[in-house]
Amino acid sequence: MLAPAALYRLMAWLSPAFPVGAFSYSSGIEWAVECGDIVDEATLQDWLAVMLSDGGGYCDAVLFAQAYRASLGDDDMALREVAELAAAFAPSKERHLETTAQGNAFIEAARAAWGCAAIDRLKQVWDGPVAYPVAVAVTAAGHGIAVEPALATYLQALAANWVSAGVRLIPLGQTQGLRVAAALEPAVAATAQRALAATLDDIGSAAFRADLASARHETQYTRLFRS
Repeated sequence: MLAPAALYRLMAWLSPAFPVGAFSYSSGIEWAVECGDIVDEATLQDWLAVMLSDGGGYCDAVLFAQAYRASLGDDDMALREVAELAAAFAPSKERHLETTAQGNAFIEAARAAWGCAAIDRLKQVWDGPVAYPVAVAVTAAGHGIAVEPALATYLQALAANWVSAGVRLIPLGQTQGLRVAAALEPAVAATAQRALAATLDDIGSAAFRADLASARHETQYTRLFRS
């Protein structure tokens, strides 16, 4: 059972209202809509399922699990390695901006309201930009929240932000967006379980079209989103 305090914190940290600016990023979805890869509910669902299972979602999940374990075990060398890899692993300039801008914003907001020794330790061992999954994982570990629900909640929030971007861009109705979110539930659960059993050597993306979209978005003529 997840303690009420832990549930409260996860819901607060991964709420759309938490000040990390997640609403301003689409992870390349804007370009995918522009070029006709995503045109309706079905194509949005297919695109996001691949991103979750075989793309950025899976990579984030592995980095989350490894950062959590390094932080919980007070392994400074491992924590620095994960933080450095997460900052370097983004496949495009805009995805790097997306993960590090949100990660740094999350660390500062969490430190101000839910400060803990784990956040301070991360800042001591790594002085570079902090990727979003690393920031959330270290904070969850510092507050003693179990990795399984923390990771699942992180992935659900990630998927929800992608769905929100798709709803605004295609556009779709809110009910269609909810159906996409419901359909992604198995992918979120499966990705979390795979990531918990993985190592850093298992990180890799097979969502090449999504990575290409994030690179092409940088030169898109008109844009609503930052990525």
